[in-house]
Amino acid sequence: MQYRRLGRSDIDVSALCLGTMTFGQQNTESEAHAQLDLALAVGINFIDTAEMYPVPPLAETQGLTETYIGTWFKSRGCRDRVVLATKVAGPGDWLPHIRGGKNRLDRPNIEAAIDASLKRLQTDYIDLYQLHWPDRRTNFFGQLGYDPVDDSDSVPLLETLEVLADLVRAGKVRQIGVSNETPWGLMRYLALAEQYDLPRVVSIQNPYNLLNRSFEVGLAEIAIREQCGLLAYSPLAFGMLSGKYLNGRRPADGRITLFERFSRYSNGEAERATAEYVALAELHGLDPAQMALAWVTSRPFVTSNIIGATTLTQLETNIGSLDIRLDDAVIAGIESIHTKQPNPAP
Repeated sequence: MQYRRLGRSDIDVSALCLGTMTFGQQNTESEAHAQLDLALAVGINFIDTAEMYPVPPLAETQGLTETYIGTWFKSRGCRDRVVLATKVAGPGDWLPHIRGGKNRLDRPNIEAAIDASLKRLQTDYIDLYQLHWPDRRTNFFGQLGYDPVDDSDSVPLLETLEVLADLVRAGKVRQIGVSNETPWGLMRYLALAEQYDLPRVVSIQNPYNLLNRSFEVGLAEIAIREQCGLLAYSPLAFGMLSGKYLNGRRPADGRITLFERFSRYSNGEAERATAEYVALAELHGLDPAQMALAWVTSRPFVTSNIIGATTLTQLETNIGSLDIRLDDAVIAGIESIHTKQPNPAP
């Protein structure tokens, strides 16, 4: 296993991070524990979750993902071997079951969220506490263009950062991060931290894969120059880049088959690009999923690649991507496909 420094902190995290958003929806508690056991056994010390999980978000399942991780900690006694990351939900009336749909990134909501997460996770601290998405209205969750609107009611970034600082001082949080954030947002958080001597953001968790390289446009330089690396989510574009959905196939247990909300990467242009990436992998004797994951992990601005799976076989394949070294011919092939069809899915 490879390990990388988390921002400017003293924490080293594995180059692969276990994503857990299927725990409680597609995976039972015992299946979740089996995945966690396997990850820890191969050296993955980084686990990512969120108060909102599992996904799709439902009132009857919300919090189960953290709960399953908490019961695993209790049964295995391994909390000190894990770098645990979770997230506080941003605003959205589409989550009426989280604090009555009035969740904001303000003091009452963040404090309520962290205390509930700590209880479910059966721990007294979070290693990396992340803002799941911005409080203000901006472009995230698949929206590439920015449409300026009145967001004067949004919680000021400084207010949010001051609350997080108090959690750090209280010992509930070690480090802080952002997610689904823009270049402007990330730089503002970094500037405010410096100006007011507040905790510095150590990571940004955004989507990044062969079908969506928008992170490279404005955020990659920030990630490197400011030592605030990417925690890449959806590295397989919800499984699309494995090739299993090509030619109209919809495997019964596939995420895109089961949940319409995951259709983000299955438009016509994305399918055409995926077919080319799969053909490239096969030309070089590579597993398409492993090639896609190895490429993400190898990018210089990536701190950790968040892999998820619903079966142990899938997880083993994803972990095996660490053994793949992409030669110049493969990289050239990837760039050629990207040039012809850049970012076919947001």
